[in-house]
Amino acid sequence: MTIKEIFAGESDNLEFKEEIPTKSEKFMKTVVAFANGSGGRLIFGIENNSWRVIGFTKEEVFRKVDAITNAIYDSCDPKITPSVGIQEAESKYIIVVEVPPGMQRPYYIKSQGMLEGVYLRVAGTTRKAARYQIQEMILDAGNRSFDQQKSKRELSEAEIEQFCDRLYLHAKELCCTEDNQKALKKIGKNQLLTYKLIVEDNGKYYATHGYQLIDGQVDEYPGASIQCAVFKGNVRNIFITRKEFTGSIDEQIESAYSFVLEHINLGARIDGLARQDIYELPIRTIREMITNAVCHRSYLSPDKIQVALFDDRLEVTSPGMLDHDLTIEKMKTGLSKIRNKAIAEAFSYMNLIEAWGSGIPRMIAEAEAYGLPEPELIDLNSDFRVNLYRKKMSYDRHGVVDPRFVAEKKAVYATDCATNATDCETKLKDTEQKLLAALREKNTLTQKELHEITGISLGTIKRLLPKLQTKGRLERIGNRRNGLWKVKE
Repeated sequence: MTIKEIFAGESDNLEFKEEIPTKSEKFMKTVVAFANGSGGRLIFGIENNSWRVIGFTKEEVFRKVDAITNAIYDSCDPKITPSVGIQEAESKYIIVVEVPPGMQRPYYIKSQGMLEGVYLRVAGTTRKAARYQIQEMILDAGNRSFDQQKSKRELSEAEIEQFCDRLYLHAKELCCTEDNQKALKKIGKNQLLTYKLIVEDNGKYYATHGYQLIDGQVDEYPGASIQCAVFKGNVRNIFITRKEFTGSIDEQIESAYSFVLEHINLGARIDGLARQDIYELPIRTIREMITNAVCHRSYLSPDKIQVALFDDRLEVTSPGMLDHDLTIEKMKTGLSKIRNKAIAEAFSYMNLIEAWGSGIPRMIAEAEAYGLPEPELIDLNSDFRVNLYRKKMSYDRHGVVDPRFVAEKKAVYATDCATNATDCETKLKDTEQKLLAALREKNTLTQKELHEITGISLGTIKRLLPKLQTKGRLERIGNRRNGLWKVKE
């Protein structure tokens, strides 16, 4: 290390020690934390806080190197093999211990045991790992994911068939074209076994955690919901409104997505005689942010996904630390690591996610084309956050977006966005007709009853009923509890 790097101070992967502590556990926690993360450096011979070079003499430095190496080898399990070197600084000698990211996580201090001796780096400090974080590292070491693990729930053939039907209907709703709808095939039990959404044991079939989460059986997963809120200003201080969505995780996506659309600005763009809706934020990016959070979060964590709308940004926070091999820079190039493999397979089938790793680069490209700042990706150590910054739109008295809202070179994308919204409405036309037909037959149907009759997901129903009212095809008479629907031809 250079003196300049030393004087830059400590960071997530750099820590200074003035002397080798008598009790090696005092620095062994940091060694273990580095091995459990993306690696790091321990520098002995630098005064903490002041970063003044204390150093060691030539006569004692080799003895201290041996003491450090032996302490690390004897104290940690699995074994950690650091690179220990000597460097001259200001005519003195310092010891640089480089700890590589480990391949056999979790690493722990043997004297404390696995449950108490696992440590992680969080915001430049060393902290004891939570039980769920240890469990996640154990699964990751075996190339397994939590959502593919067997639950206690035994499934009947009828339940499996019904689950496959629901996935098929959701996938069909999200197909972009009629050709895609025709090409879509319903999956069956064998495909669920391949995805590891179900497992077979002694001739019986059991749901995995991924199956349970998609099926809406989320009671044993206390963090499996999405908290949505609108705040006044740019900080978490004054709530304007808030809502929490539970149930099937794919329907949570639809509900959270609809929540955001309801609370951002909507204008229009005139194309010939047609008036096309255009939101202030790219709607595909909004959906991508929420879907990624649901698909890649840690379901072992008790924390919940948070979707927060501020005056200046949309903020989506997903529980769970990034994989130690994954960095923000790598993510921007399209590299991804799937945390929930069974859920990811199901989401891919349902057209909720596209090609692996394409989400972040596409979000960046769409924000740029929309005239917005690049989305901010933030590693919070135990959580991951994406910020999409808002840009005020100008409207005329008819609610039409001022054409100066985007630069000429970016106007094509704005039209594409509007077209995308229009395509989405066209794509859902059959679904809308199903809802209208059901309400013609019985105009007192609840959203749950509509779901049971039509097979359309609750999230989609919640999104479409207000749209049908806006388009003048549906009217609500009376209150929400005792009212009825009037279908307009």
